Amino acid sequence: MFADIRKNEEILDRDLQPQKSFDLVKRVLTIGERRGILYFIDGFIKDELYEKMIEFFFKIKPEELKKISTMQEFSLDHMPYVEVEWYDDEKKAETAVLSGVTLLLIDGIQGVLGVDTRTYPVRSIEEPDKDRSLRGSKDGFVETLIFNTAMIRRRIRDTRLRMEYYQVGTGSKVDVAISYLEGTVDEKAINKLRERLKNIKIKGISMTQQALSEVLLKTNVLNPFPRVKFTERPDFASACILEGKIVLVMDNSPMVMIFPVSFFDFFKETDDYYFPAITGSYTRVLRYLVSFLTVFITPLFLFVSNNPEVLPPWLSFLKIDEPLNIPILAQFLILELLIDGLRLASINTPDALSSSLGIVGGLLLSEFAIDAGWFLTEAILFMAFVAIASYAQPSFEMGYAMKYQRIAMLIFTQLFGLWGLIGTAVFFIVVLLFSKTLSGRCYLYPIIPFRPKEAIRLFVRTKIGENH
Repeated sequence: MFADIRKNEEILDRDLQPQKSFDLVKRVLTIGERRGILYFIDGFIKDELYEKMIEFFFKIKPEELKKISTMQEFSLDHMPYVEVEWYDDEKKAETAVLSGVTLLLIDGIQGVLGVDTRTYPVRSIEEPDKDRSLRGSKDGFVETLIFNTAMIRRRIRDTRLRMEYYQVGTGSKVDVAISYLEGTVDEKAINKLRERLKNIKIKGISMTQQALSEVLLKTNVLNPFPRVKFTERPDFASACILEGKIVLVMDNSPMVMIFPVSFFDFFKETDDYYFPAITGSYTRVLRYLVSFLTVFITPLFLFVSNNPEVLPPWLSFLKIDEPLNIPILAQFLILELLIDGLRLASINTPDALSSSLGIVGGLLLSEFAIDAGWFLTEAILFMAFVAIASYAQPSFEMGYAMKYQRIAMLIFTQLFGLWGLIGTAVFFIVVLLFSKTLSGRCYLYPIIPFRPKEAIRLFVRTKIGENH
């Protein structure tokens, strides 16, 4: 940019147009008998700090500015603040002021000085509703990038911890940071992530982390399995960094993304590490078992209902003797839709009406539905188990991937019997085999390729810090 303040002012006024936005303020002042200008966003600045800073500017004498030719020199001698940056490119300067940085221009001094005194509106740091822990810390990520990186830094006091900053998108220019532990991270994965962040060309990222994950990881429509794990817990994110993962923190989002992750990473939970090793191992194995049952229990019941001759005598109580008004497949599909509908309704229901919603849901799936001939008792029983057991899966995305498996198995079991059940299971196993993590490993690592030591850790929680 130029030493002539009028040219710089003309460029910034043309692009920022402060006269059209009430919150974008242009403040003209005199610094050492020279014309100075401040550009800032009202609401992002600290008033008390600016009073002291401007008071300091007013005390600068004209002779003190005679030997200064660039804003970089001015910041060394006359800027009473820590976080400053010198800009010589107008586009970077404009992006900075729109991010909350204050721009300072002084006539006769080349460039623009950015003073980072921004403070964003932020909610309290409290434990997230979704990722609760019985004995863990009670803080959670918020929507401010610097707060979230500070919570990670607080937990990992290691000189190898790195925080790399990027701006992604050509329109919104969202601030993101990738955090990792140098020496333990997969270099192939970190280099690939850096390259993809730098090459993002989309104009805006309106829905923050989900939009970014879809750009970073190309997905197949037929593949429902997530390849990025989300968490709102700084303790869990810090533990992942210590294990060699990459954590991507994004401004305006209380969720951080964890890369690279395999299928089995979605079954880990914070409480596994807050209880003794035997308890953590038990809950982890139980989580695998319950998740397996949620996928297979209703398709297996559908199969044995259509083929009662395969039942051994000790399971004869599963035979359906009463007449069916609605086919069992239709009953399961209707119940799947009803449960999802109630779940969506609960999200949008005000707290004052939540009890009413529970009563209505109970009536829909109670004796009234059975007496009316809509559903079998067994169908409601199994779907009630599936609905409750699905909350044992920590990942919302993996929970829906398992739902899609279950629905596909129901449909193909009805159409093709045992071969439909086996074929659908084989199809999803093949999908898992051909899926890759960000680092290029198989999605089923460490089972494929098999790594005995790491495979044992999938089920047995080892000592904390053993792998760090």
